[in-house]
Amino acid sequence: MSKKRYKLEQCQLDDLPLLREVGLQAFTEAFAAQTNKADFDKYVAMAFEPALLAQELDSPASAFYFAKRGGQVAGYLKVNHPPAQTEAFGDNCLEIQRIYSLSAYYGSGVGEALLEKAFEVAGAHQYDFVWLGVWEENPRAIRFYKKHGFEVFGSHPFLLGTDLQTDLLMRKLC
Repeated sequence: MSKKRYKLEQCQLDDLPLLREVGLQAFTEAFAAQTNKADFDKYVAMAFEPALLAQELDSPASAFYFAKRGGQVAGYLKVNHPPAQTEAFGDNCLEIQRIYSLSAYYGSGVGEALLEKAFEVAGAHQYDFVWLGVWEENPRAIRFYKKHGFEVFGSHPFLLGTDLQTDLLMRKLC
């Protein structure tokens, strides 16, 4: 697959069914084989519950974006402004809470396109840095973020069902 440009579109409330479908597929492709099935199922039932996604889509402090190529969704991004962030690092940063591509698009540039969008949003708000959490057992993602200038600055717990995992906190200055 060539690294053609992706079209980034902000998701709207009527995109909820597609967002849920893409989110479930991407998360399943990325983590189902590496985690306990019961914990995985419990987490996705909560995280991709339609009412919760609708609330997140409707929040002015969060935004979702689809990356599309040829009219097909290849991945998506969720960013949180300070009031909605999962950790409080002040009012001068943007959190990437979710950044996923469908496995068919791995290596196609979709991750880079989604990161560019996050930094575009951060720049528009004059934030000092962008941060995210990445599972410490996900070396592929850690390499990707390091390749794009992110550095580890801490860690926090992440509960996947009943499995308490550790996410590395990574950030990049704007």
